[in-house]
Amino acid sequence: MKMQEIPFGTTDWHTIEPTEHPGQTGMAYWRTCQFGDIRVRMVDYSAGYLADHWCSKGHILFCLEGELHTELEDGRRFVLVPGMSYQVADEAEAHRSSTPIGARLFIVD
Repeated sequence: MKMQEIPFGTTDWHTIEPTEHPGQTGMAYWRTCQFGDIRVRMVDYSAGYLADHWCSKGHILFCLEGELHTELEDGRRFVLVPGMSYQVADEAEAHRSSTPIGARLFIVD
């Protein structure tokens, strides 16, 4: 990822209207900013959320609140709690998220 032609700025995430993205179960609420080719999101997952697809997009993801469960297509599983992150490249390892208690994430992709 190369960040260019992005002037200094601040983001008040409370002023960005969330969009709803239903999972197989539960709901994801995205607050999204686009900076050239870089998408930056604050995402809230409801308790009981399970993604409705395997994702192959690359991300840098940081858990702010709650607990995020990530399953890789090969069966490996990871749990993120506040202060933990993961990173994965585009088309590297398909993954899907779930959360039993809800989670708030900061995601760059």
